[in-house]
Amino acid sequence: MAKTFFSEEYLKFFMDLARENNKEFFDANKSRYQKHVKAAFEGFVEQLISKMKKDYGLGELSASECIFRINRDIRFSKDKTPYKLQMSALITKGGRKNMSAPALYIEIGPEHLNLYSGVYMPEKDQLLSIRTKIAKHTKAFVKIIEEKNFVKYFEAPQGEKSKILPAELKSAAAECSYIYNKQFYIMHTIDAEKILEPGLDDYILEVYSAADDFNAFLS
Repeated sequence: MAKTFFSEEYLKFFMDLARENNKEFFDANKSRYQKHVKAAFEGFVEQLISKMKKDYGLGELSASECIFRINRDIRFSKDKTPYKLQMSALITKGGRKNMSAPALYIEIGPEHLNLYSGVYMPEKDQLLSIRTKIAKHTKAFVKIIEEKNFVKYFEAPQGEKSKILPAELKSAAAECSYIYNKQFYIMHTIDAEKILEPGLDDYILEVYSAADDFNAFLS
């Protein structure tokens, strides 16, 4: 039987936090957070890891290695609210510290569940390698992102773009603008109410598997 991971209390906590995003509210409602948000999200991430471990080479990965803190880093932000309005996790070998590998990134807030994949923060040599591969195999790359099952769940790859490219890539970039990308990520969104339904883990993995060829190309 398909399992349900979240309750209405998960969504309600974040709705309330959005209205009173301060330490006083969080401290007064910490037991709600621990029970209905943190524990529920950890259980969900653990389930995803257990189902992904074999096919995606995750090694001995734990949920705690994947889940990001709810506390915001406000040191350089004009927005001084202390807490995020969603839980998030990066599931890949190495967990949240491995921002350069193709991965499953999920964030669940009171309005949406957002699923991302692809490469979000490629290292310098890795970025050049990806761009060069797209330049040499443009047709193969375009075929992947226009494939029926990919398009069913994802729109076009997103990411910031460079204004300047190495000279040897400019002619290829004129034919395929993705070569200008500094990031190569894709996104799928569902309404938050869907997280209350059974089988969410299987749905997430169904969506993520549609990105397998895309991620293999970027690897």
